[in-house]
Parts: sequence; C-alpha cells; structure tokens
Amino acid sequence: MEKKSTNNKSAEIAGRVFDTSDYQKGDALSSGLATTHEQVSDTYMEGEVGAVSDDANGQDTAKDEK
Repeated sequence: MEKKSTNNKSAEIAGRVFDTSDYQKGDALSSGLATTHEQVSDTYMEGEVGAVSDDANGQDTAKDEK
C-alpha cells in the first residue's frame, strides 16, 4: 500500500506546471519551476542561445561560452 501512495505523490509532482505564485513560494519544486520559467522567458526575449538570464531572485546568470 505504501508504494501506491508514493506513486500517486510522484505523479502529482510530475504533473505540476509553473504558476506565477511559484515566485513567492520557498519549496524546491516551486523555486525550480520559477527559475526555469525565468530562464526560458529571458532566453526567448533575448532571441539567442547564449543569452544572460535572470534567476528567480533577479540575479544575472551568464551561460558559459565554449
């Protein structure tokens, strides 16, 4: 029975999508979704692969050029 409960919790987490309230939440999942959303949004607006992005806290994060 415990395995089924774990599977249901995993499915709930896996089905979670970004919500604007994730910027104010402090848990790891919300922070990760907010950071990913910010990176995608910034990269889309910059229009290039090597763009500098802001993280969820507003700090610039530069991509390493190779």
